[in-house]
Amino acid sequence: MRFALLLLILIPVVELTVLIQVGSRIGSLTTIALVFLTAIVGLTLIRRQGFETTRKAQEKMRRGELPASEMAEGFMLAFAGVCLLIPGFVTDALGALLLITPLRRSVATMVSLDFMKKRMNMRAHWSYRDRNGNSSQGDIIEGEYRPESEKNDHIEKK
Repeated sequence: MRFALLLLILIPVVELTVLIQVGSRIGSLTTIALVFLTAIVGLTLIRRQGFETTRKAQEKMRRGELPASEMAEGFMLAFAGVCLLIPGFVTDALGALLLITPLRRSVATMVSLDFMKKRMNMRAHWSYRDRNGNSSQGDIIEGEYRPESEKNDHIEKK
């Protein structure tokens, strides 16, 4: 929470500092035009790459595979779009880095593999914890198990 608040304060300060420095070197109108140009070009590239990522995800789902890396790429493209819409050169640079396809794919692959690894290593935790953190096993339900091959087609009456 504190990290998010720090980012919320630091990002505009850094962006304003860079915009003032660039504006003093190349002029204010040129700086404003450059900010708009990066937003327009970036959003055009995001749209094209987003359609391609969506197509690949649908193709994987048709084959019965999990499109985990494509989903991560989609989130990264959405984040890149937000970065490109925020006026400033620092966030534009971050958004532009996410538009580089090989870089985005390698990061998305690492993120999706890390996510899958964490999910696979999780153990089922069937016990219940109350508000105080006390663990209890809950009700025990006894039952019988019969393999599918041994089941009868008729219903037993009691």
